[in-house]
Amino acid sequence: MRAAADRADIAIEVDSAGTGDWHVGQPPDRRAIATAARHGIDINGLRARKVETEDFHAFDHVVALDRSNLTALRALRPADARAQLSLLFDHVAGREGEDVADPYHGSDAGFEITWHDVNLGAEALLARLRAQPSG
Repeated sequence: MRAAADRADIAIEVDSAGTGDWHVGQPPDRRAIATAARHGIDINGLRARKVETEDFHAFDHVVALDRSNLTALRALRPADARAQLSLLFDHVAGREGEDVADPYHGSDAGFEITWHDVNLGAEALLARLRAQPSG
């Protein structure tokens, strides 16, 4: 998302967090690092963190990659949150409601498919953000 925003010359703050705490503090999966590197992006310095209730006040959008995480985020979201919740594919025409495939328990090739899907969703979300009136 950061790279897509940079290419589109859109200044936004982007962060990533999980709904579980089992990888907190750890770097991305080696296969994700290799996939990102093949696409010219260095993610070696990233570390996993868990979503916090403050995230719903700090960000305008909280985007889940699958319905399971969307359900967990809905449960965590405070009543007075400003963040809009959505699935990433809700921003892609014809893919609304679909999950992004989690490649973690599959082969290396799955990371390339997920890379493509996440980029498709990021580009669509950026197009939607660009079309919204600022203010």
